[in-house]
Amino acid sequence: MERGSTVDRDLQALQEVRDCLLRAREAARALRTYSQSRIDTICRAMAMAGSREAERLAKLAVEETGMGVVASKIQKNRVASELLWDAIKDMKTVGVIGRDDNNRVYEIAAPMGTVAAIIPTTNPTSTAIYKSIIALKARNPIVVSPHPRAVRCIAESCRVVGEAAERAGAPRHAVQCLTNVTLEATQALMSHPLTGVILATGGMELVRAAYSSGKPALGVGAGNPPAIVDVRGDVPLAARMIVASQTFDNGTICSSEQSIICLAPVKEQLLSELVRLRCHLCSPEEIKLLEKIVVRGRRQNPAIVGQYPRTIAKMAGFEVPHDTTVLICEYSGVGWEHPLSIEKLSPILALYTVRDLEEAARLADELLRFGGDGHTLAIHTRDEEAVMRLADLLPACRILVNAPTSQGSVGFATALFPSMTLGCGTFGNNISSNNISPRDLLNIKRVAWVREEMTREDFDPDAYFREVRARAYGVVESAEGAPGPVRPYLHPKVAGGGQRQDAAAGALPRLSREELEKIVSRGLAR
Repeated sequence: MERGSTVDRDLQALQEVRDCLLRAREAARALRTYSQSRIDTICRAMAMAGSREAERLAKLAVEETGMGVVASKIQKNRVASELLWDAIKDMKTVGVIGRDDNNRVYEIAAPMGTVAAIIPTTNPTSTAIYKSIIALKARNPIVVSPHPRAVRCIAESCRVVGEAAERAGAPRHAVQCLTNVTLEATQALMSHPLTGVILATGGMELVRAAYSSGKPALGVGAGNPPAIVDVRGDVPLAARMIVASQTFDNGTICSSEQSIICLAPVKEQLLSELVRLRCHLCSPEEIKLLEKIVVRGRRQNPAIVGQYPRTIAKMAGFEVPHDTTVLICEYSGVGWEHPLSIEKLSPILALYTVRDLEEAARLADELLRFGGDGHTLAIHTRDEEAVMRLADLLPACRILVNAPTSQGSVGFATALFPSMTLGCGTFGNNISSNNISPRDLLNIKRVAWVREEMTREDFDPDAYFREVRARAYGVVESAEGAPGPVRPYLHPKVAGGGQRQDAAAGALPRLSREELEKIVSRGLAR
């Protein structure tokens, strides 16, 4: 009997996926006909509804998932509604969205089709609001697959914005949420022929499944962001920003700092500031106790995610003051044999001490490559040259300067695009490095007019390409077609048909073997 009921639930879940996608197809047909002003009216109403219900939905999320902080989740909901709408209210997503009148090339927006949206348990209501709004802004209906531990709050968020959309003129079923949540149902949603694109936020296994579904997918990688505190930084400000980020929903955003890399000369000052901000400096014994509960096998222990420091300490077997903000663990080593170097999604920070910025860069690279390729990096410094050098070297798509990474990466504490889905680029095996926006959910068509010279009866391809060469390479040719003077960056053979040119004629300077070796060494070191 029990087996039969389980089969029935599975079949119901699969049928619900099919029904939702069929209804979404009808909504998609209607949405394709909507004007920009009509779409904007709908999305504005959705954002206002999400903002109006921000507190109630935040409380529902904490109650259902048992993780995070209500006040922080309210702010997340407002980022996903108020801040998002402010960023997209003037964004063109219908008709001609770009035009090059000189060359007569126009860009026309077309929807991608039904969005299959996977929502995580860490940021359930804010992600549901955000994905629903950006989907409809691009004229796509959305079908949401909620995390099994957050079905109620995600479904309610979808109901709030979906009903607001309908009241503002959206077709019925433009926003839908699955209620029978199974792994098979989620896989069916992602691979169904009626699904247009997948927008996946969650664990790496889920994202890999999205990319393997056979459908276009926008997935995001895991985060393991380090925060570098430089000797040229404002150390008290750095401490405040790090603690503000960790206490923001107890570190549940994947871009929250997971470690601090502190330069030795400012370590004592930083520790003093962290203690002043009610951080607890863990003893070696307490660090060993934490190591035992942070991982389960080779996975993050979900029981610690989004919990208060006092709760995590009690789980580990020790006590900290009730108002402790962050557990700080002086640490060394990166990898599974060093459990506190992983993504923890909770207010626990590994603290590494290094001699200089070069050692900091090597360690940050190791941490990112271990569990956060392409995600986020914080640098606390006043030295802009150091920022640009580290940004160029390290595999992170969001480099935040003197900012809290939780609020900074999502566009709350910085001017980045407000987003709850943060692409990691090819560093993290993602197709996009963007803070995902409505533009990522558009097909962009190009309309291009014929070049006028091609329509002439006396069109001469050789003359045309001589002009192209002159413009592109800086080659000026005589009427007979012989090359004239060449810019210095061209190889001498281009200028002289294989004849050696002197420096005045634009030949490249000769490099000694020593100089060549230096260039190659610099290239290999990058």
